[in-house]
Amino acid sequence: MPAGPTQETATVAVGGKVYVIGGFNGTAGVVRSVQIYDTATCTWSLGPELPMAVHHANVAEVGGTIYVLGAMTTLNFRAIGDGWAWNPATDAAWTARASMPTGTERGSAIVGVIGGRVILAGGLRGGAVADVSAFDPATDTWDTALPPLPQPRDHACGGVVGGKLYVAGGRRGTVGAIAGDVFEYTPGGGWGARAAMPTPRGGTACGVIADRLIVVGGEG
Repeated sequence: MPAGPTQETATVAVGGKVYVIGGFNGTAGVVRSVQIYDTATCTWSLGPELPMAVHHANVAEVGGTIYVLGAMTTLNFRAIGDGWAWNPATDAAWTARASMPTGTERGSAIVGVIGGRVILAGGLRGGAVADVSAFDPATDTWDTALPPLPQPRDHACGGVVGGKLYVAGGRRGTVGAIAGDVFEYTPGGGWGARAAMPTPRGGTACGVIADRLIVVGGEG
């Protein structure tokens, strides 16, 4: 990686490239870097830096544009609600978008896109939260009236399959308080429980492949 060892990042895929956003570097410094991995050429490059150094960012892609919607900053894990957008095909730099409403700022949320809206479930704000909110890129507005998670979660993972958001595992506020529950969100229908993971864990990697949520690694 061009910026060296990096952890507590956010990642998103756009046009055959993987964008690794923010995080801690090898000396525990918080970074502004955007590192880009080209899956076709197996090469790395750097994108425009974020407006500020963040870690545990909430990131999604809609229509080729990457959105950062809230994050943590400083080594004190202070939650911020700043919103930024960048289209790698057309933009030279990040631009500001609507911030998360006051009191809903958080990082380490589970993020998925349903019907063009970015859904953020749970996250970390002084502890695990159950907040669920949605950002509409078309109108640059937030909806905070969505039903909350059945239990507070941070450092969980998830993805959208069949128009539903799945949340797997995560922490209940500390590294040791881990969960294996899997929750399913149906827009307009709320949350339901699905089969729990065989091994409870948080801080995992995950992604959707062929309508299956793949959960990799983790801690706890």
